[in-house]
Amino acid sequence: MISSASGSRALLDIGDAERAAFRALPRHVWDFIDGGSGGESTLRANRTALDQVCLTPRALTGVTHGDCAGELLGSPVSMPVAVAPMAYQRLVHPDGELALARAARSAGVVFIASMLSSRTIEAIAGVGAETWFQLYWLRDRDRTEELIKRAEASGCRALVLTVDVPRMGRRLRDMRNAFTLPNTVTAANLAESPAAGPGSTAHREQPGGSAVMVHTAEALDPALSWADLEWIRDRTGLPLVLKGIMDPADASRAVDAGVDAMVVSNHGGRQLDGALPSVTALSSVVREVSGRCPVLVDSGIRSGTDVLKALALGASGVLVGRPALWGLAAGGRDGASEVLHLLHTELEQAMTLAGCADLSSAGRLTTTVPAGVLTARTGTTP
Repeated sequence: MISSASGSRALLDIGDAERAAFRALPRHVWDFIDGGSGGESTLRANRTALDQVCLTPRALTGVTHGDCAGELLGSPVSMPVAVAPMAYQRLVHPDGELALARAARSAGVVFIASMLSSRTIEAIAGVGAETWFQLYWLRDRDRTEELIKRAEASGCRALVLTVDVPRMGRRLRDMRNAFTLPNTVTAANLAESPAAGPGSTAHREQPGGSAVMVHTAEALDPALSWADLEWIRDRTGLPLVLKGIMDPADASRAVDAGVDAMVVSNHGGRQLDGALPSVTALSSVVREVSGRCPVLVDSGIRSGTDVLKALALGASGVLVGRPALWGLAAGGRDGASEVLHLLHTELEQAMTLAGCADLSSAGRLTTTVPAGVLTARTGTTP
């Protein structure tokens, strides 16, 4: 159970996990996982946009229980949620990705393993969760192909290609902290490469800069294009998901290129500062795709009601990032499990109160954005 300021007690909302993680982590690690790029306007706007979405509940439906169960890419899930790919999870807990994957397995949701995980894909997939593998486009094509084959051999059920990181956004908190990885935390999937192990660029302090940003620039090829998407498609039979789609024209072209799903995402406000909030971009992408493939969304999801809002706007599911990491930081596997359990409880209750018996009826709810602009939450301390 996550420990609160007044002792151990059950989570009442995701904010409890956020505050517990803030207390548990060194400030530079907190800033690394909590911060956004630039002035963090998109980081704040993600939350503001979700708060602006209002649901119109249906009455006299006879619904006594909202059934959250569904499927993502053909696999059954307890609720339409996947744990987002997040790098270097051993920064926040010694068990890292293994603990969070076990929590996902227990919760019956998808776990998306980052290419930059601090545990290998073989170890993560061995936990037994429904596992997808996230790829960045590496300068080393042979290494990219090797990672695809390793994901297949490990039993991963999908590949998730992140397309919004030609280079890492300027995350000013990390730069001010001269953030570096400790030598105990490495990109385990790239362990054979001298550029990834202890003593790599990611572990060497860059005065006034982020070592992780420098390392990412060395490893990732910024010239990712539609032709490269075809290269990946030709090398795997796994379902291919594009993460980082925001423009309807890109969504249409992705479907034409044969992708199996996409994630509307601004990378949690960590890439282009000033980008449209993900939930604001969602409806136009859903209209453009017109049912030709599932559309998921991430960035700013903090409650089961947020999940219901996304479903009502046409999403097939959501990716949850920071809240899962907060649970991991505050309580390891058990803490992450608490967060995922709370999301399920909140979604089930929100569906019941909105008169939704199942996910299909949730997708038919009416949403409204009132006139006027709400003020985003500011500040960095929970």
